[in-house]
Amino acid sequence: MRVLFVSAEVAPLAKVGGLADVVGSLPKALKKLDVDARIIMPAYETIDQEKYAIKLVKKNIKVSFGQVQESVDLLETKLPDSHVKVYLLSNQRYLSKDGVYAQGGTFAEIQRFLFFSQAVLAIIPALDWQPEIIHCQDWHTGLIPLLLNLYQKNKHLLGIKTLFTIHNLAMQGRWNWSAVMKFLGLTGNEHPNLQVKFNGPYGQDIDLIEQGILGADLINTVSKSYAQEILTKQYYQRGLGKTLRQRAKDIVGIVNGIDIESWNPQTDTNICQQYSVKNVRQKKKNKLFLQKKLALLPKQKIPLIGLISRLAEQKGIDLIVSIVGEIVKAGAQLVILGTGNRQLEKKLAEISKQYPGQVSVTLCFDAKLAHQIYAGSDFFLMPSRFEPCGLGQLIAMRYGTVPIVRATGGLRDTIKNVIFKNNKIKGTGFVFHLPNSERLLATIKRGLEFYQRKRLWKQIVINDLQQDFSWGKSAKQYYRLYQQLIIKQ
Repeated sequence: MRVLFVSAEVAPLAKVGGLADVVGSLPKALKKLDVDARIIMPAYETIDQEKYAIKLVKKNIKVSFGQVQESVDLLETKLPDSHVKVYLLSNQRYLSKDGVYAQGGTFAEIQRFLFFSQAVLAIIPALDWQPEIIHCQDWHTGLIPLLLNLYQKNKHLLGIKTLFTIHNLAMQGRWNWSAVMKFLGLTGNEHPNLQVKFNGPYGQDIDLIEQGILGADLINTVSKSYAQEILTKQYYQRGLGKTLRQRAKDIVGIVNGIDIESWNPQTDTNICQQYSVKNVRQKKKNKLFLQKKLALLPKQKIPLIGLISRLAEQKGIDLIVSIVGEIVKAGAQLVILGTGNRQLEKKLAEISKQYPGQVSVTLCFDAKLAHQIYAGSDFFLMPSRFEPCGLGQLIAMRYGTVPIVRATGGLRDTIKNVIFKNNKIKGTGFVFHLPNSERLLATIKRGLEFYQRKRLWKQIVINDLQQDFSWGKSAKQYYRLYQQLIIKQ
């Protein structure tokens, strides 16, 4: 079985969000199932070609469509510590300049990924390997199924099936329909799907994630609950309810996994003290290290709540802002790492000054600090308004850090609410339902009550450390989807 992953991001080569983590991990798990899984991505100039031993394979492969006449160079490497091949497409005008989303969300960014989609199909005949399935990731690759349909006369593309994965329906890749058609050299009459349009501020728009949903042979999203939410609840559908219902029978949910080799408290060299379920008491040394590093009062008895997130409304950050004082009053410390909405950044920076020694806010991306927060915190906070899957809660449990989450999407699927009954403790985290600050604060306080009951708390931590969210189970579900695609007429 031959599967080509097409993605804008791949960890560790180029990472912005969880998409990169998924594409950097799932193919490795599929390899263990004898799937010849390979990846293709743009060769951004920010990628360290020497570090990843990237080599040139072929030069000047022609990509022609509409009025665009360009060439790409095909580069190749492997995911670190694996046999998974990664192809990279180099083109200075559209693909390689700057980083992943450096174009700033303008039409230049749309053009980048429209060109990338065309280039992927153009280089397949140049490979010494032909995929049976193209596994498209999010809006950046949403037009590939339709383009593949238009190019079926090309013998190298004949019979290739497509799976489209929705990582976040809120990120849609929408732009003016006429501008996109002109760039692609299409009239818009080549396929009925191209006539599906939205009313935009400057005319009618085409939506690239919608095109992926309409055109792919099968569709999946990254948790069962999120698949249900986008099919049944208007808030989650982001204007695509009709299209989603149209493809409902072809949409499935498969929860993400994590790379348990990269995220492993027993071997993690980023943390000050390695530990496992067998010596969980060693975890507290990471807490004291983190408190000292971030100028928090270094006391083991003070519960420490960590948050690593994009600072956005989706993530429920505004729910936290209004109750930080109450969290501190309840006796907890708060550590926040992330970037995003400028207003939220400003408010959080002000709050950290208001509560010195109790609240730490770091407004940047710091991979090493992220590991230290996962290992050093007692709780991990994810009060998301919606969360297709979420990886933070899975990583937190891997480190014995207890999640506090809202019951939505993948958070609902992966966190079991703590229950104490018949003198036994069950569950892996603390769950609330209504997306408001009052319910969030009440749930935090409930968690703090259990934290003070050391015997019960230790069992919750052990429950988390014993969870298995490696890619093995989910990879088998993807394998079955691939099988279904291959026999699909």
